[in-house]
Amino acid sequence: MGSSEYTIIKLSQNCQATVIPGGQPMLLQAGEQVVMTQTLGGSVTVQTEMGYLVRISAEDSAALGLSGSSAEKVIKNDGPFDLDQVIAQLKNVFDPEIPINVVDLGLIYVCRAEPLPDGTQRVEIRMSMTAPGCGMGDVLTEDARTAIQSVPGISEIDIGLVWDPPWSQDRMSDAARLQLGMY
Repeated sequence: MGSSEYTIIKLSQNCQATVIPGGQPMLLQAGEQVVMTQTLGGSVTVQTEMGYLVRISAEDSAALGLSGSSAEKVIKNDGPFDLDQVIAQLKNVFDPEIPINVVDLGLIYVCRAEPLPDGTQRVEIRMSMTAPGCGMGDVLTEDARTAIQSVPGISEIDIGLVWDPPWSQDRMSDAARLQLGMY
């Protein structure tokens, strides 16, 4: 959804949401109207009647009347392990405030694989947030974990947050800068 394409939706049932950027849980009530601002990466970002910006997970998106997930479909890949597939899946994880995936936003600091004795891979990801006070770290790391589980050959996933060096706009890809009008 672009910045000028907002949809007002009346919730059909109660649903759980996460306040952005604090990360606190919030229960949205059936009948409440919300403005859908972003539908990328499986979750939906909405603004509530009280002005809160919240993230609704794909699992709770039925309250919005969406059929299935609004996410890009994650397809189980066949074949040998390929680290490029991990990166491709991470590009399906989006910051709920900024309509840019975590790879192009520059939040992925480390993405590497280590072969295990059984022939599978242990994938290590270290990522940051755009601000140290952002409460969405647990949400985005879980989104990343879920996204890369579809890559064949992975038996262990280790995802953690890092704060050094601090994230800056210099970490963003050219595509992200262009999308945000920073050129």
